Amino acid sequence: MIPYFPDYTGPYRVGTVDIEVPITELASPAPAPSNAAEIRTILVRVYYPAEPNTGGRKIHWLPTPQRQNVSAYAQFMGLGPTLSGVVSYLPRHMYYTTIPAYKNATISTPKTPSGRWPTAIFSHGLAGCRNSYSYIAGSLASYGIVVFCPEHRDGSAVLTMERNPATKVGRFTPWRDIAKTHPYIRIEHDATPEVFQARANQLRIRTWEMGLVHACILAMDRGNTFTNLNQSTCSLDQFKEKMDVHEPGKIIFMGHSFGAATMVQFLKSVYYAESPELKDFKAPLYTPSRSSEICAQVTPKSITILLDIWCMPLFDPSMSALLHLPLPVYAPVVDAPGGTALLAVESEQFYKWTEHLHATARVLSPQPSARIVDGASFVNPATQTSFTPARFFWVERSAHLNQSDFGVLFPWVTKKVFSADEPERALRLNLRAQLQVLRDNGVAVAKTSFAECLDGGQDDFDFSQAADGRVNDDSAIFRDCEEGIDAWAAIDIIGMGDKSPVLGWNQNDGADSGAETDDATLKGGEQAEAVESAVAPAQIGAVVA
Repeated sequence: MIPYFPDYTGPYRVGTVDIEVPITELASPAPAPSNAAEIRTILVRVYYPAEPNTGGRKIHWLPTPQRQNVSAYAQFMGLGPTLSGVVSYLPRHMYYTTIPAYKNATISTPKTPSGRWPTAIFSHGLAGCRNSYSYIAGSLASYGIVVFCPEHRDGSAVLTMERNPATKVGRFTPWRDIAKTHPYIRIEHDATPEVFQARANQLRIRTWEMGLVHACILAMDRGNTFTNLNQSTCSLDQFKEKMDVHEPGKIIFMGHSFGAATMVQFLKSVYYAESPELKDFKAPLYTPSRSSEICAQVTPKSITILLDIWCMPLFDPSMSALLHLPLPVYAPVVDAPGGTALLAVESEQFYKWTEHLHATARVLSPQPSARIVDGASFVNPATQTSFTPARFFWVERSAHLNQSDFGVLFPWVTKKVFSADEPERALRLNLRAQLQVLRDNGVAVAKTSFAECLDGGQDDFDFSQAADGRVNDDSAIFRDCEEGIDAWAAIDIIGMGDKSPVLGWNQNDGADSGAETDDATLKGGEQAEAVESAVAPAQIGAVVA
């Protein structure tokens, strides 16, 4: 049986394009990191609301070149290059799985008050790629959001192929003649200075790429001409003046696991760029010019959505300057929305990882430098009014990979290996929360389908406004109780933090010396990589079973 995706539930058909742009044609807001010298392009898949009768075909989930990608997953599982190459030739069902999004579809005319579509950027986790979160990205597109999913070239993607901008390509030119391979780089789990340095180097590339993706988005919306090395993609002129990306604070920032950590470091690096707080930061990740357009874009109102954030890279001792700063939503300014603009969702796996959960609580608080999250810190110094805590929830009986495509495509893996069930439920709950946090922050999105509300909360709906089978206010998803919505529970971070690992996982982080500490030595990345590597058995199982 060919693994498949359920249809998206929003009212819009979903279109998609692949974009690969030479970095020389984009205005980077910051210098390239020294370890990015060999990276010549950025690669992004875009999901967007499309016209209902537009043409095109559904795209394959396994990226091109498919054989090399299967081989990469096999090597990720440790099969070795020779056996991996053999496995990749086996004709199996995985090659035929498609995403319910149509290639080169015509973007729909925006049906929003601004006349532009809300726009988001989503960063993938370890062993992911630009297609690994197609169900989340495509679902959001079906509700009226343009979503950009970059494929990182830092060695965290299971495999990424980078075209050479200088190579002339014919119709049948083989990949080996036009593209460079960036394989997955396996990094040890122990929290050593070398491991922290390796992750920091990856984050330097990732945050730099984020700035380039933002530059690409602006260029597309302005109708600027640039080279798209993916010659099968239609003209990008159709995106001109279609995206709500110029007003400060409008772009939505999202990520999963290492991608969520990337977003935290990116937002802080941009918002606090050239600030006194970072003046003595000896090893910055990303240093955009204060006059850059990305610095104008990131504000306290920037909606931030973090799925199973992986905190180990944030606790790098050399990154303490960033760790101790709050996310922009908690900035001490008059218009800071606090946790109203911050959504974090945990799988049961990460929720029950106690030390990590306490670390996450600190990251989501207005004062991450404090060892324990204190309710008194939820006060905006600029107004002396209370900050709302982050919308922080967890999905019962779910695994880390349930927030990616793999749980839906390979439910037997999550059930057998992680005792997780109903993978579609985890995505339904995530989507409901994402749509509602957008509504609560004034983002125009389509009504949520009743098909997404199978897990409860209908008692709060105004059915007089839901004759079309959709609801415009799903505030039930944020009710602070454990009844009413199946497998969905709020997490109160007040009082948490004392069980979090100290900075570096093995030394005092400068927090209150009177606070009780522990010796938890979360092996940096062991759980994150272990659970994310479950994508590999899913892939290989589909190919060789």
